[in-house]
Amino acid sequence: MALKFTTSYLEDSIGLFYHYKKLTDDAMAQLTDEQLYITLDPEMNSIAIVVKHMSGNMQSRWSDLLATDGEKPWRNRDAEFCEPPGNRDSLLECWEVGWATLFGALKELTEADLVQQVMIRGEAHSVMQAINRQMAHYSYHCGQIVFLAKHLQHASWQTLSVPRGQSEVFNQKVARGEVSQR
Repeated sequence: MALKFTTSYLEDSIGLFYHYKKLTDDAMAQLTDEQLYITLDPEMNSIAIVVKHMSGNMQSRWSDLLATDGEKPWRNRDAEFCEPPGNRDSLLECWEVGWATLFGALKELTEADLVQQVMIRGEAHSVMQAINRQMAHYSYHCGQIVFLAKHLQHASWQTLSVPRGQSEVFNQKVARGEVSQR
């Protein structure tokens, strides 16, 4: 993620959400279709299930953010952990719908909206608290996806950050302006 000085909480939050989405997109792109559906043990979720859950959460939390509870009556959270979309295209479509809902809602907000009260499962939050809550939730799941993808690709994994043992070389390139910092 290129670092950018900002004093805008919204701009920074949107940038971080884009960063986590890109990391996860890049991790999933390295996998075969079959690998998206692998579970390591019966208690784990596949990447496809995590994607389905995240999308359901995003659609519920960010639809009509300022006017309705973030846990919509139409959401069936338990179903998010069963039967993921059957192929990569439908899975990625589900993924994109969730992110589009999130980004659409955030881009409509103003800095003044950050102190407004919203509800999540009947619990009051400021909009800023709601953003923080979801940032923590999504970064947790994005980390799970990246971890699983790295595990599944092992020797073929292409790093999403500075390669191991290359920090000094990377820092020198940044200093010379050859690459931007992540």
